[in-house]
Amino acid sequence: MHPKILLVDDREDNLLSIEGILEPDGYKVVKAGSGRQVLKILLTEFDFALILMDVQMPNLNGFETASLIYEREKLRHIPIIFITANNYGEENIFKGYRAGAVDYIYKPINPQLLRAKVSVFVDLSRKNHQLLAQEQKLTAINRSLEMEINDRKSSEEKVKELNRQLLEKISRLETANKDLDLFAFMASHDLQAPLRKIRMFSDRLSIVCKDSLPEDGKIYINRIQHVSNRMQDLINDILKFSRILVEKDFFSDTDLNLLLQEVLSEMDVEVSEKKAEIIVGELPVLPVNPVLMRPLFSNLIGNALKYCKKNEAPRITIHAEIGQGINGNNGSAGKEAGEIRYCRIFVGDNGIGFDQKYAEQIFDMFRRLHANAEYEGTGIGLALCKKIAEKHKGFISARGKVDEGAVFVVSIPLIASTNPLFENTNKL
Repeated sequence: MHPKILLVDDREDNLLSIEGILEPDGYKVVKAGSGRQVLKILLTEFDFALILMDVQMPNLNGFETASLIYEREKLRHIPIIFITANNYGEENIFKGYRAGAVDYIYKPINPQLLRAKVSVFVDLSRKNHQLLAQEQKLTAINRSLEMEINDRKSSEEKVKELNRQLLEKISRLETANKDLDLFAFMASHDLQAPLRKIRMFSDRLSIVCKDSLPEDGKIYINRIQHVSNRMQDLINDILKFSRILVEKDFFSDTDLNLLLQEVLSEMDVEVSEKKAEIIVGELPVLPVNPVLMRPLFSNLIGNALKYCKKNEAPRITIHAEIGQGINGNNGSAGKEAGEIRYCRIFVGDNGIGFDQKYAEQIFDMFRRLHANAEYEGTGIGLALCKKIAEKHKGFISARGKVDEGAVFVVSIPLIASTNPLFENTNKL
């Protein structure tokens, strides 16, 4: 934008003369014929680079007008050059400077001198505006930095508060774990004792009164015995789960082939009743906790037997693979930096399967996809398997399809072992 200059003179010919001298330099000129008109213009316009003002004017002279102009804070940045035909002497010149003048130009006006002085003060005004803009920018930056610092302080306070809340939650979780241990103790003593009496007296009642009881009474006793057995299974499963929580992380190189054969021997009756076919591939020697691996195999095989099809004999396959990948999700061969070697144990069946959308939910505590009337159970078995896998720093996943069976995959990270049997893992 062109710099704006305010010309003030009570004579129109003088205004036109000065405007003509400044016109070649491209200034935007605003003219005023009196001091009052100047003050009126400056009520709405503040962006003048310079004011050229005649001293001798009626009503308000130049000195008085300048004093009134500089009373306003917004106008103090505008330089004023007085134009006069008289030499007032040093005292009056000083009065002009005190009123706010930055220079004097005497009539008759020298055009070159006028243009030179105007050019200097316009340039100074432009630089002052640039400095002012830079100052405003720096002020805005400082304000932004202050806000950022305050935000960071606020964030630090929030982080401290979140840490405090986290510590409180950890403390509550530790208390909850202690309560769980207390519950396990209570379940093993206070709950089982009355349950044993219920089962004992219902058995006696069934034996002693079997001839005198009506059919409805016999049905009720059978239901009591059935519910008591389910209650006993639930207590036993909860105890197993609680023992895993407190089980020490003791690992030893264990031949999974031998361990699995022991589990299958214990389940021989159930396997025979179901006429199940169990196909076992070679399993490795792994550094695991054998006490925990037994219920892992037992629950996975038990689930495969339980959820079999009614018109088809169960077929269960168990095998292992050694692979590596980040978080165990990549089974590709070839060791890469940052990868972990995993042993994946697969337990598959040809049973009723499940909808894949429930693949994560089935590992939740007490989660069951089928009603008790169809398949008995407590809903703790798979949660137990998940906790055992996590105890080994691993994880368990499942793949299934309705009426086409399911495959459970237990992934256990391999730990370097000094036992020569551990080398068998490389043969898979």
